[in-house]
Amino acid sequence: MSSSEQSQGTVLIRGGEVVDPTGRRRADVGIRNGQVVAVGEGLEADRHDRVIDAEGCIVSTGFVDLHSHLREPGQEEAETIESGSRGAALGGYTTVLAMPNTIPAIDSASIVRDVMQLAETALCDVLPTGAITKGRAGEQLAPMAEMAALGVTMFTDDGAGVADNTLMRRAMEYATGLDVTLAQHCEDPALSQGGSMHEGEWSSRLGIPAQPAEAEELMVMRDVALAKLTGAKAHFQHLSTRRSIEMVRDAKAFGLPITCEATTHHFTLTHAECASFNPVFKVNPPLRTDDDVLAVREALADGTIDAIATDHAPHAPENKELPFDQASPGMLGLETALALALTELDLPIERVLALMSWRPARLGGIGHEVDGRIDEGTRADLAVIDPSVQWTVSGAAMASRSRNTPYEGRLLTGRVRHTIHRGEIVVMNGEAQR
Repeated sequence: MSSSEQSQGTVLIRGGEVVDPTGRRRADVGIRNGQVVAVGEGLEADRHDRVIDAEGCIVSTGFVDLHSHLREPGQEEAETIESGSRGAALGGYTTVLAMPNTIPAIDSASIVRDVMQLAETALCDVLPTGAITKGRAGEQLAPMAEMAALGVTMFTDDGAGVADNTLMRRAMEYATGLDVTLAQHCEDPALSQGGSMHEGEWSSRLGIPAQPAEAEELMVMRDVALAKLTGAKAHFQHLSTRRSIEMVRDAKAFGLPITCEATTHHFTLTHAECASFNPVFKVNPPLRTDDDVLAVREALADGTIDAIATDHAPHAPENKELPFDQASPGMLGLETALALALTELDLPIERVLALMSWRPARLGGIGHEVDGRIDEGTRADLAVIDPSVQWTVSGAAMASRSRNTPYEGRLLTGRVRHTIHRGEIVVMNGEAQR
């Protein structure tokens, strides 16, 4: 960097290939005071710069997860905002949206403030989502306007779908006036009640109580209709079935303001995994059929699915090491998401990064701050990725307080080497810096 750009605490990323919405180019990246100040080949460092060697690596804007369970407040034995953000940073994430199914639920301005305060020392931005209904009980609307005034842009009762049709219509009408997005966990409780896996050939063989695909699909169908009626922005969380995806594809073609996400486990694992009776494979919505997995992959490729989300769901051992039908549903996801996408999806890396970075940034309401471009004046939220390194997944080696990864022992390709959050190096050579 030039002498005018050199100051104590500056960072120079040297020798990498920058990938952003404008394309690919070989370039160094200079950072100062939380911003990118120079992009180009042959930038010079001075003695004050911290130099990151990115030779053979991809430099991207940091990832944005629309769907993380950080468990705090109330379930700190499974995860805290600090430990979750550490795992996020190791996975290349610089922003995560924290789900509101905490204890108490994030359903008021005071709890939003509490979460924001806890997140002040996190290794990435942690943005609380608000509950649609009080206590996530599906009976009364939560004070969304009060939470939106604090900057909350997305509301969900995640972990439960809002089953009452009239209440969901009112929520959509309310959200339209606030210009916020409602994110729906699509699950009809009357159909899913008591089900611990996908209803199909494997549940019949194993004798495990199951829930049909229609439990998800009926709520997708209803909310598409309500979005058409109200004009509200609707986002479908962790879609998992072919028919759900087809309905979203049709709704988008009709011009409705509908978006959706898919998780890594729904494009890498099927219900056949449950044959082991290992509760690590219990998740909600459940792992589906081979054809459903294929449908998710196709929709990631053709743009029907807007983002890859983790649904990072840590659980303490006492809640996971139980008989399959009694164990809590959920899997870890933050540290393995990129590698699973690079290993399992036949997509160019530009497409994977769009699904993990700038597209979810727009959906999460921060696209004006993090639009994917790496250019002078943009915020220095960056991930330096080694796309060819191979590594073996180990739950014990993860930053999470929990260990419930379904990919234990799996060999993956591609990993984040360095993460820069608001100009600070929070991960260096694969190790968290604080």
